[in-house]
Amino acid sequence: MKPACGEAQWAGAVAVVLVLGSLACGQNGAHGQTGRRELFVSIPDRKLAVLENGTVLRIFPVAVGAEDSPSPSGVFKIVHRLTHPTYYHPGRVIPPGKDNPLGPRWLGLNRKGFGIHGTNAPRSVGKAASHGCLRLRNRDVVELYTMVSAGDVVTIRAERDGETSRIFRTGSDPESFVAQASPEAVADSAGQ
Repeated sequence: MKPACGEAQWAGAVAVVLVLGSLACGQNGAHGQTGRRELFVSIPDRKLAVLENGTVLRIFPVAVGAEDSPSPSGVFKIVHRLTHPTYYHPGRVIPPGKDNPLGPRWLGLNRKGFGIHGTNAPRSVGKAASHGCLRLRNRDVVELYTMVSAGDVVTIRAERDGETSRIFRTGSDPESFVAQASPEAVADSAGQ
């Protein structure tokens, strides 16, 4: 059964995300219909890039799936955009707030039970620690949420290849990265 707008299944758990705040299912984010953005994730690099017309706008560190619950690879789409989700798991309900494992935003993908969200465990970011979802620091997921829309493509790569090297500039001259990315992306990719 596919979740309705405003619901999503948590990967690796029988939890349902419901919205107590606002819901932006199918609505555009900060960019218009003609300026589709793509999210590109490198599981081995544990990074997520936001691209527009092939240009890197921003790079965020992410937590990826743990060894026993890996993040899926492939091409997906954002289908749900939720603010202030409530976390439901058998026997547990965690309202929006500092203890919520989903953080302040949920970007649900078109793979049941899988999404991009914040976290109540910020030290897990940069590690293989999730139940398969992609976790960002809460301030980062709030920023990302404003940059993307329902329908934007999310490409997740389990292996490094030429495209991941080009986007994340692994093994390349850092000066070429500076010429294509914003100062925030450069600072973030340097671990600042």
